[in-house]
Amino acid sequence: MSKLIISVSGLRGIVGETLDPLVVARYAAAFSVHAPAGPIVVARDGRATGPVLRDALTAALRAAGREVIDADVAATPTVGVLVRHLQAAGAVMISASHNPPPYNGMKLFGADGRVLDARQGATVRDTYLAETPAWVPHDGLGSLRREADPHTPHLEKVLATVDGPAIRKRNFRVLLDSNHGAGSLLGKRLLEALGCDVVALGDTPDGLFDHTPEPTAENLREVAAQVREAHCDVGFCQDPDADRLALIDADGRYIGEEFTLALCVQRALEHPETTGPMVINCASSAMSEQLGRQAGVEVYRSAVGEANVADLMIEKDAKYGGEGNGGPIDPRVGYVRDSFVGMAQILDLLQSSDQTLAELADAMPRYAIHKTKATVPSEKLDDVLDAIAGEMTDGHQDRQDGLRVAWDDAWLLVRGSNTEPIVRLIAEAEDVGKAAALCQRASQIVQRVTM
Repeated sequence: MSKLIISVSGLRGIVGETLDPLVVARYAAAFSVHAPAGPIVVARDGRATGPVLRDALTAALRAAGREVIDADVAATPTVGVLVRHLQAAGAVMISASHNPPPYNGMKLFGADGRVLDARQGATVRDTYLAETPAWVPHDGLGSLRREADPHTPHLEKVLATVDGPAIRKRNFRVLLDSNHGAGSLLGKRLLEALGCDVVALGDTPDGLFDHTPEPTAENLREVAAQVREAHCDVGFCQDPDADRLALIDADGRYIGEEFTLALCVQRALEHPETTGPMVINCASSAMSEQLGRQAGVEVYRSAVGEANVADLMIEKDAKYGGEGNGGPIDPRVGYVRDSFVGMAQILDLLQSSDQTLAELADAMPRYAIHKTKATVPSEKLDDVLDAIAGEMTDGHQDRQDGLRVAWDDAWLLVRGSNTEPIVRLIAEAEDVGKAAALCQRASQIVQRVTM
């Protein structure tokens, strides 16, 4: 990352290079300008740079006349719940999600407890770039107070979505890998409240990651072995800010993140209060879509990004949704991807089905995903998308987020990167060979257009 990355929902950079206290202060001041009246919640994941950036952030917000509520270490979905619980004007979550230790960032929430949408985020970004912070005089400085227990409101909402007594009767043995991020503080409380025997890894939120933070199969090999060796029923693996959840079965098999959403969707469709329209993003596996079709409910696809999923969920009055990177969204808890929702509801599915995680995963509709990328100068991106669209007219085309072409048994997504001169190609089909062939076909078109 050669420069600070500013998106509609926040920013991210390398601390000491592209991200420093001055950047944090200016961005916080820009957010303050557009947030409604009221206090602003500040929280962080476990990264070692978090306290320094928090101090700069809270000082800037107070210098802009804001009351600040410091939630200290808390998960991203917890922050969304806390904003609504405290009737705050918004929040700033200090986190770089799954990026390595040198990175950190800021994610912005509105008063509705949601990550800012594209319009709101663009307004904050433009104010930041204009370099016009609005500081107050000495007698207008804001106050600072510490929230003693930021986790209980979130815990109560998650528990209300499941059959707690039935789960507790099963006495599940669960491995929780929070990898020294924010997830352990609520994660252990939640699992223990559900009667689980918890094997906790990385439960000190100090940012000293035991493995590369993104919860992929490669990064979780040692964790998977520990799930098997500890005789656990399931392994739950969070990213540093705990809005994503990957699964490992009792045999130490990496089930992954796509199955997190699909299994939560399966459970949702078994309950009347969560049976109805659903929203997933255009890069999520067709597993969830197929489950919806089988249940006779409409499944909509949004552009990639939590805010886009949430916007469409609200528009369609969806009962459930999420993204295939391990982020279920249950609107009864909040419109934020939520690993704690995933853990509780998957345990509920295990107890109600009386099946193992492996059995549930193996019974899912079978699809294979293939991913690759290709170099494309930004000025050529539209030409590339138009060329692919012109040669793949036999599928249904959607241009809301790059180009998505869908057939009855497969789909292809071609999206430009926000940070690099590349396009990402993702295809899913009933077998990996067909998915790879779709990506290869698109790659050949890319090469022809960019030569």
